[in-house]
Amino acid sequence: MSDFIRLIRTEALKLTSVRGPWLLLAVPPVFVIAGISGLVVSGANLHDPSTQAKALAHVGLTSVFLLAFGILAVAGEYRHKTITDTYLSAPSRGRVVGAKLLLYTALGAVSGAAASIVGVAVTAAWWAGKGVHFGVGDSAMWTTIGGGIAWDAAFAAIGVGLGALVRSLVGAIAAALAWIAVVEGVVGQLIGNLARWLPFYAGQSLGAGGASMLPQHLLPRWGGGAVLVGYAALFAVLAVTTSVRRDVA
Repeated sequence: MSDFIRLIRTEALKLTSVRGPWLLLAVPPVFVIAGISGLVVSGANLHDPSTQAKALAHVGLTSVFLLAFGILAVAGEYRHKTITDTYLSAPSRGRVVGAKLLLYTALGAVSGAAASIVGVAVTAAWWAGKGVHFGVGDSAMWTTIGGGIAWDAAFAAIGVGLGALVRSLVGAIAAALAWIAVVEGVVGQLIGNLARWLPFYAGQSLGAGGASMLPQHLLPRWGGGAVLVGYAALFAVLAVTTSVRRDVA
């Protein structure tokens, strides 16, 4: 256990020495501010109680940035040629990947929480500016926020697994974006209810605030959470097994 804790601390120390991951983590709050402001400016009905949840649904949509953040955990090291030293400093590659998974998943949740705080503050400010009551105790809003944070954490974990599988930073990010835009964005519209089981739509069932890009109903919130956990676990297992068996070069 002490070795594993040391690996987590080492991974955290690495993050303090590079700018790329922190630039990615700076994007979600800005995205949330822009999204909520756009919703208000576009003429959304602020008197509708459900609009608060829709505004805070932008927290979950930042999962795309957390996916890229997770990819950087492994693929970034391959790009900068530091992965060999990382593996040589640890008793096993599996523990290295495990430490990355744990740390980046936790940071994904922290990022989601930070974006949520910003989102609540911005939403309350807009509502006050428009003379509309902001319901601090709105359960739908807080459920959407919690789901969004879980979505961010799960996508960060999936990103770590994808980065370990693909290893090319550009290739992994391109594959992730292509999956969301083409497979889930286009093909998902053609396969009916089966699309609900795809990762991004499963995330939407957690933190979309009742909105959906699918004409069909999303999975129930618990179902979407279970599906995302399953995807994260699958990518974690694949990441560990391939990292152990595959040559670094």
